Amino acid sequence: MSESSLAEVLRARGLRLTAQRQLILQAVLDLGHATPEQVHTAVREVAAGVNITTIYRTLELLERLGLVTHTHLSHGSPTYHAAGEHQHVHLVCRECGAIDEIDPGLLGPLADRLVAERGFRVDIGHVALFGVCGRCGEDPADEGVPGRSEDGEQK
Repeated sequence: MSESSLAEVLRARGLRLTAQRQLILQAVLDLGHATPEQVHTAVREVAAGVNITTIYRTLELLERLGLVTHTHLSHGSPTYHAAGEHQHVHLVCRECGAIDEIDPGLLGPLADRLVAERGFRVDIGHVALFGVCGRCGEDPADEGVPGRSEDGEQK
């Protein structure tokens, strides 16, 4: 999102464009998926005076404006990413913490079944699946069984 687009969105809501708001949005866009703490670290490289409270408040504002969205990818802070991105399901590696994305269409049959059987509509943008990524699961001792050690025990 360009500076002028952000300014237009803010002005439409009676708000003004500040350097801090611009830096925080840019950090989210640059990082892809980022916790408020990661955004804070990135912003402080440019503007050392921005505190973590400002980061949290601005992320909340940007979410209310529809510019960013969040999901919970761990037990800690939420993870933010640009709202304009296509919907996706998050794949989170429990070993290395890597975050990958898959097309939400893969969950389509499950989502359809949940609606039909329970009237439950899945918010795909907030779905996170936890497991072990291909890099971390490439242990020759696993004998081709993801999540298992040589003796068959769950890792």
